[in-house]
Amino acid sequence: MKHSRFRHTALAAAVSATVGGFALPALAQDDTERTEGRVLESIQVTARRTVEDMQQVPLAVTSLGSLEIETRGLDTVLEVQQFSPNTTLQESRATNSTLTAFIRGVGQEDPLWGYESGVGIYIDDVYIARPQGAVLDILNVERLEVLRGPQGTLYGKNTVGGALKYVTRRMEGAAELDTRVTLGSYGQQDLKLVGQFPVTDNFYLGFGYANLNRDGYGEFLVSDLPGQDRENYNKDLQAYRLTAEYRPTDDIFIQLGFDRTDDKSNSKGGYRLVPSLLTDEAPVPDSIYDSYTSLPTENRVETEGVNLTIEWNVNERTTLKSITAHRENYSPVNIDFDNTPLRIFDVPAIYEDEWFTQEFQMDYRADDWNVVSGIYYFDSESCGIFDAILEELGQMLGAPGLTREVSGCSEGQSTAVYADGTYRFTDQWSVSGGLRYTRDEKSSLVRNGLIFDTVYPESGWIPGYVRSPETGVPVVLDDSETWSKLTPRISVEYQATDETMFYASYSEGFKSGTFNPRAETAEPAADPEDVQSYEVGVKTDITPTLRVNAAAFMLDHKNRQYISVIPDPDDSAALNQRLGNVGQSDATGLEVEFTWIASQNLSVFGNLGLIDASFSNVFTFDENMERVDITDNFAITNTPKRTMNVGFSYDVPLAASDVIFTGNYNYRSSYNLTELNNILVQDGYGLLNLGVSWRSADGKWSLGVHGKNLTDEEFLVGNYAFLGDPDPSSPSGFAPGLGGDTTLIGYYGAPRTVSATLGYRF
Repeated sequence: MKHSRFRHTALAAAVSATVGGFALPALAQDDTERTEGRVLESIQVTARRTVEDMQQVPLAVTSLGSLEIETRGLDTVLEVQQFSPNTTLQESRATNSTLTAFIRGVGQEDPLWGYESGVGIYIDDVYIARPQGAVLDILNVERLEVLRGPQGTLYGKNTVGGALKYVTRRMEGAAELDTRVTLGSYGQQDLKLVGQFPVTDNFYLGFGYANLNRDGYGEFLVSDLPGQDRENYNKDLQAYRLTAEYRPTDDIFIQLGFDRTDDKSNSKGGYRLVPSLLTDEAPVPDSIYDSYTSLPTENRVETEGVNLTIEWNVNERTTLKSITAHRENYSPVNIDFDNTPLRIFDVPAIYEDEWFTQEFQMDYRADDWNVVSGIYYFDSESCGIFDAILEELGQMLGAPGLTREVSGCSEGQSTAVYADGTYRFTDQWSVSGGLRYTRDEKSSLVRNGLIFDTVYPESGWIPGYVRSPETGVPVVLDDSETWSKLTPRISVEYQATDETMFYASYSEGFKSGTFNPRAETAEPAADPEDVQSYEVGVKTDITPTLRVNAAAFMLDHKNRQYISVIPDPDDSAALNQRLGNVGQSDATGLEVEFTWIASQNLSVFGNLGLIDASFSNVFTFDENMERVDITDNFAITNTPKRTMNVGFSYDVPLAASDVIFTGNYNYRSSYNLTELNNILVQDGYGLLNLGVSWRSADGKWSLGVHGKNLTDEEFLVGNYAFLGDPDPSSPSGFAPGLGGDTTLIGYYGAPRTVSATLGYRF
C-alpha cells in the first residue's frame, strides 16, 4: 500500500532539475565585481573535538550557525534534516518529544528502553543517551552540526550513522536580555527569553527560558474518558537553562549548567487508514490529524540534567578538558495502537532513564601534528513498564480483560580510551586517524506475563483505578553480558591548493549490544552491530564566492539486531518479540552541498543526497531450527533514495535597517515506514518554505514572518501495522491482527503553518 498526496508541480520539477544537475560550470564563474567584494566566510566546527575550519575537516559535516537558524525560522532540530543530505530527523510515533534519527540509512526504529540509538545526540559534547526528550527546541544556540558516517573513534558507541551536535553560545560582553514572542497558525503562542549578567569581569550568570504552546492540528473525535483534552498534535512545553561561567585566568574556563524540559503535550493519536472491524465508531477520519482513543490523552516527558565543563589551556600547544554530566528523564505515555474507543490494543507505559558521564580530554598541537585523546566513562540505568491491554480479546475468551505486562531495567557501564590525530608530511599531504577501545557491561531484568484483567501501570492512571501491588508477572530474564570493541579511523588528505582538499577515509563504529526488553524467555543478548564505512570527498572554494563540498561513500552494516513483533497464530495475545544478530545491509551514496554568493545581496545554497541501501542477508529459524532466509521481508526505513534542497537568502539594506528574504524547497523521494513486512510507503514529496526578516540598524528590534510547508503537503513520518494475512473479503484487504482488529495507523508531519516573531534585545 502506498500513501501519496504529492503534487509534482512545475515548481517542483524545476527545482528538482536544477538541483539534480547543479549547473556547476555556470556557477563557477568568478564574478567578484558583481558581488562587490563579498566572499565566503570560514566556518568553524568542532567535528573532531577541537576547533577547526570546516573546509579542513576530512569528513562530511553540515553546520548551521545562529544567524542562519534565525533567518530561516528554524524552531527544532527536526528541521535540520532539510539542510543535511541523507539525513532523517522526525518525531517518533505517539509523542512530540521522542526523536527518530537516521543518517545514511542507519538509525534505530524502536525507542523502547534498553535499545540503543544509531545516531548520537550531543549538547555541548554531553551525550543524550535516550531518544525521549531528544526533539530539542532551539534555544541559545551558537550552531548545529551534523556529522555523517560512523564516528566511533571520537564519539564512541551508538554513532554508527553519525552524530548531531548542539553547541550553545558562551557568554561575553555586557548584560543582555533577548526576548522573542511568536504568534502563528493553530493558536501558536511562544515566548523565549535568553540573557546574561556579568557579576564580575570574569564571572557570568546566564539563563534561557521557553514557553511554547500551540493548539492541535486535529482532535480526538471520540474518547472513552469524559473531560479529556481532545486536542491532537498540540504543543505545551516549558524549557529552562541556567548557566554559570567563570574565567579565573585567561587560560581557564569553567562552565556549570542546568537544564530542564517539561513537555505536557497530549499523547499523539494516529490516523486510521482502514476502518475497524470491531466497532462502527472508528471509521477512517476526514482529517489525517484526527483520531480516536480509549486512553487518557495526557502525556508527559520530563528531562533534566546538570553538566560541568573545565577547560585549561596549559600552554600554546596543550589544552586539557573535563566534561562531567548527569541526566535523567521520566515519561508516562499513552499509546493507543488501535485508535478506537475500544480497548482493543492500548499501551499505557512509563519510561525512566538516568545516566552519568565523565570524560577527560587532551588536545595537543605541534608544528606538524596534533592529537586529541581522552578517557570516557558512562553509567546508565534505563527502566520501564508497559501494559498491552487487549480487553476486547479477553472478553471474547470469557475473561474480564486481558493484559500482557512487560517491565524491567537495563543497566550499563561503558569505559573507553581513545586518540585521534593528524600528521602533516608536507604542506599538501597529511594522514589522520585514530583508535578507540570500548568495554561495555550490561545487565537486564525483564518481567513478562499475562494478566486476565485490564491493568494500568499505576494507580490513578484513569479515574478511580487502583493498581494491585502484586500482579504476579514472573521474571523471565535476569542476565548480564560484557563486550569490548576496537573502532579505528584512518584518512589521507591532499591539499591541492589553498582552496581545495581531497580526502579518502575508512572508519568503523558500533551500536551497543543489548538484551531484549520484551523477552518472553531467557534468551541471550544480541551482540553489538558493526558498521564499516569507506568515503572519498572533496572540499573546495571554487571561487571566493562558490563553495562545493562532495562525498561518495560505501558502508557495510553487519550483525544488525533483528527487532520485530511477530503474531503467534496459536496465541493471539503473544507479542513474540524476536531479537538477534541475524541481519546485514549495505549502502552506497553521494552527497553534494554548495553555497554561492551570487551578488552583494543574493546567496544561494543547496544539497543533494543519493543513497542505495538494502538488506543483503537476514535469516531466522523455523520450529525445526532450520535456517530460513527472510531477506525479502526487510526494508531500510526512513531513508529516501534522494534528498534535495535548494534555497536562497536575499538581503535588502535600508537606511536604518536590513530586510532579508529567505526560502527553500526540500524534496524527499519515497521511503519505507517499517523495517519488517513494510506495508506503507510514503511517496516523494516536497516542502516549500518562505520567510522575511527585518532587523533594526542598532540590532535591538527584529521581526520575522515565516511560512512552512506552504503547499500543505501531507506526509507520513511513522506508523503502526498489526494485520493478519491478506484477505480480499475484508474491508481492509487483511485478516485481523494482534488484538483481533485490522490496525493500520499513520502519523504525519506538520501541515502548512505561518508565524510571526517579534524580538527585542535589551
